[in-house]
Amino acid sequence: MRNEAEKITNTQKPEPKKKKFKLKMPDTYVVLFILMIVCAIGTYFVPAGEFNRIENNGITVVEPESYERIEQTPVGITDIFLSYPRGMIETANIIMLILFIGGAFKIMEASGAVNAGIMGLIKRFENRKFTLIVILGILFSLLCTTGFSANATIAFIPIGILIAKALKLDAVAGVAIVFLTSMAGFNTAFLNPKTLGVAQEIAELPLFSGLTYRVILYILFAAATILYVIWYSNRILKDPSKSFMGEEKFQTSDGDDELSKAQKFTGRHALVLLLFVAGIAFYVYGSLVHDFDMNDMTAIFLVIAIGAGIIGRLNSTEIVNNFMQGAQNLVYGALVVGAARAVVFILEDGRILDTVIYAMSIVLEPLSPIAGAIGMLVANGVFNFFVPSGSGQAVVTMPVWTPLADMLEINRQVAVQAFQLGDGFTNSLFPTSGILMASLAIGGVPYSAWLKFIWRIMLIWFAIGAVALAMGVIINWGPF
Repeated sequence: MRNEAEKITNTQKPEPKKKKFKLKMPDTYVVLFILMIVCAIGTYFVPAGEFNRIENNGITVVEPESYERIEQTPVGITDIFLSYPRGMIETANIIMLILFIGGAFKIMEASGAVNAGIMGLIKRFENRKFTLIVILGILFSLLCTTGFSANATIAFIPIGILIAKALKLDAVAGVAIVFLTSMAGFNTAFLNPKTLGVAQEIAELPLFSGLTYRVILYILFAAATILYVIWYSNRILKDPSKSFMGEEKFQTSDGDDELSKAQKFTGRHALVLLLFVAGIAFYVYGSLVHDFDMNDMTAIFLVIAIGAGIIGRLNSTEIVNNFMQGAQNLVYGALVVGAARAVVFILEDGRILDTVIYAMSIVLEPLSPIAGAIGMLVANGVFNFFVPSGSGQAVVTMPVWTPLADMLEINRQVAVQAFQLGDGFTNSLFPTSGILMASLAIGGVPYSAWLKFIWRIMLIWFAIGAVALAMGVIINWGPF
């Protein structure tokens, strides 16, 4: 009887459900380490080579016909691990900026100014959420397309996150509202002296020429990007489970309670926000007139932090504690920037960067004008993984693209635009992009979640860019 009862009991037990295998993207640090290993292996097989470099009008550029093979310098296991501290030291200015932004915004939040200001803004647009996104998208895209430092937009990421919280969105949307719309403007940057200006000088074109066509491109890229952010925001509002952040829409709940209990906006709050705006305005002026860099911006945020604490009537201990807490929240993401730079060090030490650009030029040489222009777009996008700097990429690629464009009967203005788009697109994609990793770090967005979000708009951007370059070839887009 006992055996029979056990049999009945066993038959009544439900079979355990089989867990479905789900591919999960590894941690960002793991992704970067894998990239380092792959790049290090590549230094054993990709031929080492280099171009001669000369100074032309104060700009160091490569000589297009000077490429030659050199002795192989493969990167060993010791060099891989040494590249980490080198990367941290090289990007120390960015890392410190991220930590100081975190500390300053924590103090501004503690003063009540940020939350009161954002809730006042949200109430004004209570029934027009998407209108607010459109206004912010236009603002940030215009700033970056008219010479405003793309690095400076990092400072606005915390505001984007708080707006996303107030709108019941997620951290991906918060970063996209600020960073992605800024990059949409940076794609054309029709008045940016550091990318367009340098590229046109190397290509021997008048400064900021081709303005009308680039303004049209800006409108197309900005509109497509803002609509994409609205599409994703609407998708989350309708079904929160579709957030690419998963169940935890924000990695930190910091500020949630304060937002719901935000004080009435006062004159003291206005002074704190005015201090922040004045600090950013001062940096923009300084970067245009006095060549301010990341260190200057970090110092400005220290002033903002102390000033916001004093205006917000925080005592010295509260100011220090809030600053340290805000910085601590961003340590994980800040160090990612250094790890990303370590990947580039391996490629530089292996002396294969010039080989990559030389090989690209060989592939493009037999193409038709339209195919060649689109090929330059792709090539610049790929090369941006190795040299994630607009002006830095210009001095390497444009001396090669300029004679190649002449050979393929592509107008030089089109070649410049191919460089701009290739550089601009992948700044939002590659983990070697310092501004991308810094923005994700401040916003608390895992790189894996960002990849799920970004690939669609990347395809849209590429389609618009390819058609624009093809049209540029067809209409023989000239200097003016």
